[in-house]
Amino acid sequence: MNKPDAIEQLARELELHPDYKVLRRLQPRRSFAGWDGEEDVLQVVVVDTETTGLNADKDEIIEIGLVVVAVGATSGQAFEVLDSYGALEEPSGPIPPETTLVHGITDEMVVGQRIDDLRVQAMLKNVGLVVAHNAGFDRRFLERRLPVFAELPWACSVKDVAWCEEGFGSQKLDYLLMQCGFFHEAHRAEADCLALLEVLQRPLAKASGVAMTQLLRAANQKRYRIWAVNSPFEVKDDLKAMGYRWDAVMRCWKLETSEDALEEELLRLKLLAYPKRPAKISVEVLDARVRFSDRPGIREERVL
Repeated sequence: MNKPDAIEQLARELELHPDYKVLRRLQPRRSFAGWDGEEDVLQVVVVDTETTGLNADKDEIIEIGLVVVAVGATSGQAFEVLDSYGALEEPSGPIPPETTLVHGITDEMVVGQRIDDLRVQAMLKNVGLVVAHNAGFDRRFLERRLPVFAELPWACSVKDVAWCEEGFGSQKLDYLLMQCGFFHEAHRAEADCLALLEVLQRPLAKASGVAMTQLLRAANQKRYRIWAVNSPFEVKDDLKAMGYRWDAVMRCWKLETSEDALEEELLRLKLLAYPKRPAKISVEVLDARVRFSDRPGIREERVL
């Protein structure tokens, strides 16, 4: 028995003991399941960015990762990786030391580096869905740097997968990957894309199918943002307890909900904030082309 086989045998024996859990280094796959020739195929691109900071209005992308994968349009089952790309980019100023501590990218690594815009555009030509782990972060940066991303529907593998219902204690990518039995070199863009793809291909214990299935469903469903216009000041704590968040720009409480829960949420808002008078509030329709971006959806007034 050669050394790698001997080490693997030890790992398997250790796995049998209830006091131990074995983590294996992730070996990214390019092939997954075979296509049966019947299910429609959708091209999905998994994306990740590393940046100079958290503010998309002033900070910059310094690394991008993209993995284009063919998946079953209904099942979410991955068939094969069609293309992948990772690139560094030199920002307009020095990389803050505190961000280097997160992703390990230094000023010396990015000198003279530039993302190939044409390569990215070519990769996205036949893509039907963009997936990111925390799309509210990556989408804002990518649309500013590469406007082609604004033309595509997005899904978020943090918000659009019911991780908590599945019993996961965290939505962080490295934690989810460890629960799948792997570890990897985290916080580099292309490596994180490949790690996320592996996580999204793991069958969920309670929901049917793999996690990617939930992203496909989310991309085909509308979400709604309720704006509690002119709500009384004295109910602010109750609104917060109901999940509403204060929007400092609009100076209004807001809540995002699903189509199935919309009417129930409107009734709750009526009983709490406007029980004795009719009130006009605003409902914003969010589809996958505007979700997680700074661009507004279609707004309509509702009378409660």
